[in-house]
Amino acid sequence: MTSLPPVDQDRDRSFLFVLGSSRPGGNTEILARAAAEQLPEGVTRNWVDLSRLPLPDFQDGRHETEGWPVGENEEMLRRATVAATDIVLASPLYWYTLSAQTKRYLDYWSGWLNAPGSDFKERMAGRTLWGVSVMANHDTVVAGGLETTLHHSAAYLGMRFGGLLCGSASRPGQVRDDSPALARAKTFFARDAPFARFPYERDERDVPGAGQQVART
Repeated sequence: MTSLPPVDQDRDRSFLFVLGSSRPGGNTEILARAAAEQLPEGVTRNWVDLSRLPLPDFQDGRHETEGWPVGENEEMLRRATVAATDIVLASPLYWYTLSAQTKRYLDYWSGWLNAPGSDFKERMAGRTLWGVSVMANHDTVVAGGLETTLHHSAAYLGMRFGGLLCGSASRPGQVRDDSPALARAKTFFARDAPFARFPYERDERDVPGAGQQVART
């Protein structure tokens, strides 16, 4: 496991923590803050709570003649998103995927991608997406759908993906009793965050014995 980089190497990093729980101070937020505490002092940390910045349901306006009216909350979230080098989506596991608040926020990425003159995709490329989630189940394999959503979203935008930090809890504050999750939180942001790629984007460098035989598909 790699150690956290020195402060001077992280001076320009800025983490945006997007809280997608339906209640403040929930278990997912507790786990996210435990991970954030391990970041070096030189790293900026910004927090937004989607329950306090409500967004209307996203409407796809790509084929509309009139522009989509941009609300204050939407513009604030967009600016915070493009200003961050690292975006952490902290969502509890709801029906094996993201919470409604978090999914709606991601839906708005579609609008920011397709706005006239938008450079959203270019600005997001090379940045890092992370996930934090707490669930009632003790087997984190059930969060596979949520992790796939984040990974593929990062792949589409040419972002890096740092993975998913999982914890187990159901009652308020119970994640504090999940010692393994809290231990993982201490080194979560020290992990390597490779560029996310779709499964079909595997090239010959990923295939054992490349150059000696043709990989089967």
